[in-house]
Amino acid sequence: MRHSLPLAPQFYVTAPQTCPYLEGKRERKLFTALQGDHAEKLNDSLSKQGFRRSQNVLYRPSCSDCSACLSARIRVADFVPTKSQRRAMRRNQSLVREARSPWATEEQYALFRDYLDSRHADGGMADMDVFEFAAMIEETPVRSRVIEYRDTDAENALTAVCLTDVLDDGLSMVYSFFRPDQASRSLGSYVILDHIQIARDAGLPYVYLGYWVPGSSKMGYKAKFSALEVYLGGAWQNMKDPEAYESEAHPLSIDPIAEQVARLSLPDTRSMGD
Repeated sequence: MRHSLPLAPQFYVTAPQTCPYLEGKRERKLFTALQGDHAEKLNDSLSKQGFRRSQNVLYRPSCSDCSACLSARIRVADFVPTKSQRRAMRRNQSLVREARSPWATEEQYALFRDYLDSRHADGGMADMDVFEFAAMIEETPVRSRVIEYRDTDAENALTAVCLTDVLDDGLSMVYSFFRPDQASRSLGSYVILDHIQIARDAGLPYVYLGYWVPGSSKMGYKAKFSALEVYLGGAWQNMKDPEAYESEAHPLSIDPIAEQVARLSLPDTRSMGD
C-alpha cells in the first residue's frame, strides 16, 4: 500500500512596490509556484480562495496596510445582462470566436502592443517584448486556451483575444486585450459576456474576472455585471453597492502572512495503490 502526502507548496511574499490601482499605495503579493503533477488541482483550489495565475505562479494581494483588492467572479446561472450589455452583444454580432491552444502569434502580439500603447502605456506590462508576451501565453502548467475573436465584417481581422484557464468550477479570464480604436463596441465587456456564454454551454458555474478594486476607475466596469461575487473575509459573498466598499484598511486589521497561509485550504492529493 502506497500513500502520497497532501500537497504542501511553499509561499513567499514580494517586496513592496507602487500600486497600479490606487495612488499613494504600495502593493505586496503572496505567491507560490505552480508546477508538478498537481498544478491543476492547486490552481483550482487557490483560485477559489482569491488567487490568480500568471504563467507558473499563483498570487494574491497581501498588502501591509490595505485590503482593497477583491477577487471577483460571476455566477453564470443568475447572470442577467443590462440593456447596455445587450447592446454590446448586438454591436459585436460580426465577431466569430475560436478557441486555440496557448500558442503566441505575431498577429496577437501586434494587437497586444496596440492595446497597451493606447490603454496602459504607463503600466507594468508596457515594456513587454515579443518573447515576454510568448511566455505569458505559453508558459502554463494548467488547462489553458487562447480565445480569439475575428471580425467577419473586416476581412476576418483579429479584434480581441483572451487567455483563459479552464478550472473545475469555471473559466478564469487571465488576461484579455482588444482593438483600442473601437471603443464604441465595448469589446472588453463583450469578451466577458461571451465567456459567460461559454461557461453556460459547458455547464460551468462561474466566470472569474480577476480583481475588483473599489476606488479604482480601471476596475469600475466589473461592478456593472450582475450576479457578481467578491472574495472577502475568507468567503465568497454577493456584491453589495460598490460605494459601500472602502479602499482603506488600518494596518492592524491585516492578518500576518503566516496566519493568512495557515488558513489556506490546500488540495488533498493522497491516493492509494498496490
